[in-house]
Amino acid sequence: MRVLYGASPAEIAAMDTDRLRAEFLIEDMFAPGELVFVYTHVDRMILGGAVPLDKPLVFGDGKDVGTDLFFTAREMGIANLGGAGSVTIDGARYAVANRDIVYVGRRARSIALESDDAASPARFYMNSVPAGADIPHRLITRAQGKALDLGDAARANRRRLVMYIHPEVAPSCLLLMGITDLAPGSVWNTMPPHLHERRMEAYCYFDLAEEDRVIHLMGRPDNTRHLIVADGNALISPAWSIHMGSGTGPYAFVWGMTGENQAYTDVDPVAVKDLR
Repeated sequence: MRVLYGASPAEIAAMDTDRLRAEFLIEDMFAPGELVFVYTHVDRMILGGAVPLDKPLVFGDGKDVGTDLFFTAREMGIANLGGAGSVTIDGARYAVANRDIVYVGRRARSIALESDDAASPARFYMNSVPAGADIPHRLITRAQGKALDLGDAARANRRRLVMYIHPEVAPSCLLLMGITDLAPGSVWNTMPPHLHERRMEAYCYFDLAEEDRVIHLMGRPDNTRHLIVADGNALISPAWSIHMGSGTGPYAFVWGMTGENQAYTDVDPVAVKDLR
């Protein structure tokens, strides 16, 4: 498990591109046949990626997090961004289609991730955060998510946000998780840009063509920075940072949050004209 320590707003003013990417961007989330985990000290979220091929990828030991089990004091959302697969939790198997999400509650002992077809493998993306409540495991299908249509086509930011792990859909202790798709012809996400001082957020951009990129903006509103993001890249957005982005072609992203509350609308908007 790789560890990232984060940075303060004052530090990013002196960071060059390589340092900024090293601290906030994860480029190797999805390695065929492997599990990848990254632990960030930003609210102690763990980001994970897995692409099982001809055998299951299994985890559950808590050595890297200092507990008997990975889930002794953690919960997790597992989103499938690839071909059909399954998530098995302590012997209970959940068939997981593209854009389904599985919620894993505390005290799970063993998780097995599998692809139905190694030629078209599942692509599992994971967010895990500390938890202090026992909530049952659950599959949330794409159809069960709560969809919100947002934005304005005339401003190229029309998008559909689907809540999966959310009090109105599937409860958790502290984790929020969902998927946003851009409408055809729209390129901007998360408009207006905003801060939510009471929660951090992680993004995973996907369904980008090989030649396309998302220009993800971060930093303080008066001191912004950018990250050039490819398909399958994930990034960490601390509570002090804005987040917004624009793509050179179609894309989608998984968002995951944790912090003081689960109030999705608890944000502080920033006017675009005030960005620097």
